[in-house]
Amino acid sequence: MGWLRNWRRRRVARAYRLSPGAWSRAEAALPGLRRLDAAKRQRLAAVAAALVHEKRFEGLAGVTVDAQAIDTVALQAAVPVLELGLDWYAPWATVLLYPAGFIATHEYEDEDGIVHIEEGPLIGEAWEGGPLVLSLEDALEPEPGSSVVIHECAHKLDMGQGAVNGLPALPSGMAVEDWSAAFLPAFSTMETYAAEEGSDAAPLDPYAGQDPGEFFAVATETFFADPRRLRRSFPAVYEQLERFYGWSLG
Repeated sequence: MGWLRNWRRRRVARAYRLSPGAWSRAEAALPGLRRLDAAKRQRLAAVAAALVHEKRFEGLAGVTVDAQAIDTVALQAAVPVLELGLDWYAPWATVLLYPAGFIATHEYEDEDGIVHIEEGPLIGEAWEGGPLVLSLEDALEPEPGSSVVIHECAHKLDMGQGAVNGLPALPSGMAVEDWSAAFLPAFSTMETYAAEEGSDAAPLDPYAGQDPGEFFAVATETFFADPRRLRRSFPAVYEQLERFYGWSLG
C-alpha cells in the first residue's frame, strides 16, 4: 500500500501551507536550511506537511500548541528523513510537547533483580514503542549548534532496528563494518570526555559519551546544526552520516 500512502502525502503537500514564521524559526535552529535551493525547500515542506498530517501533536502541562509551533517542530523533524523517506518514522504516532524542560521518572531492574527509580530533568525523550516527548521552548529556540528535535528523532531512527545502540538500519550500499570503524573510536574518545565532568575541550557535547545511542543522536544533531564542528572533530563519522542521511552540508 506504499503507493496509496505516497499519493495521500502528495495530496496533503499540495493542500497544506506551513504557518508564517515556521521557516524562519526552523532556519534559526538549523542555519543550513537557509542554503537550500527552491526544489529542496519544497520537498522538505512536503515532508513536514505529511508529518503534521500523520503524527498527533499534543500539549502537556497546560501548554497550548499553535500551528506555527507544530510546523516549526515538523520542519526540523523532516530534515533527517528527507532522503531516507518518511516511513522511517512509521512506528510512532504522537509528539508530546511540554512548555519547557520536564522531570522524567524511569524504573529499571539491575542484574541482582533490584528495582531502581531514577528522576532527572530532560528537554526531550524518545520512548521505545511510544511517543516523542519534547520541551517546546527548547524545540523552538535551541542552543546554537544543537537541536533537541533532531536528537530525539535520531533515537527513533536508532530504535527502528530493535536496539538503541547507535547502529540504525543502514540504507543499501552502506556497510556495518565502515560504520563501526568510524563510530567506535569516536565514541571511545567522547566516553573519555564524559568521564571528565566540566571539560570545555570536548569536541562534541560530552553527553555523546554516555553510550553509543547517545553518541549517534548527538552526532546527528551536530551534523545538521553545526556540521563544520562534526567534520572537524570526527571526519569519518561525518562522512558516514553524510551517506546515511543523503545530505551534503558543505
